Amino acid sequence: MSYTIDRLIADGNIDAVEARVREVLGKHGFGVLTEIDVKATMKKKIDKDMPGYKILGACNPNMAWQAIGLEPRVGAMLPCNVILREVEGGVEVSAIDPVASMQAIDNDGLKNVAGQVRDMLEAVVAEL
Repeated sequence: MSYTIDRLIADGNIDAVEARVREVLGKHGFGVLTEIDVKATMKKKIDKDMPGYKILGACNPNMAWQAIGLEPRVGAMLPCNVILREVEGGVEVSAIDPVASMQAIDNDGLKNVAGQVRDMLEAVVAEL
């Protein structure tokens, strides 16, 4: 089982793709709680260069509320990360598959919520 939902945006610019990802996430009820510019961090912390790489921590508050209600420690696995990385030919967007990431938790209700969130993230990635 793959642990991400992926799409290559051919000839994409990472900043333009990020703007589009944020827009589409919003249309599907997600907000971006955190953002990490991995490229800038690696340069600053260890003086290493790398292609553009950003991590957006996306959260759908209604789904997070349900998940936390079912499994209070699930917050250790939130938010749902979406990465953007410059690759040959464009920008690859990868969203976590919540079903894959929640496999370690034995809670059928949580698995149901994770399935709903996966469907939502698949729709986001498909719409890009």
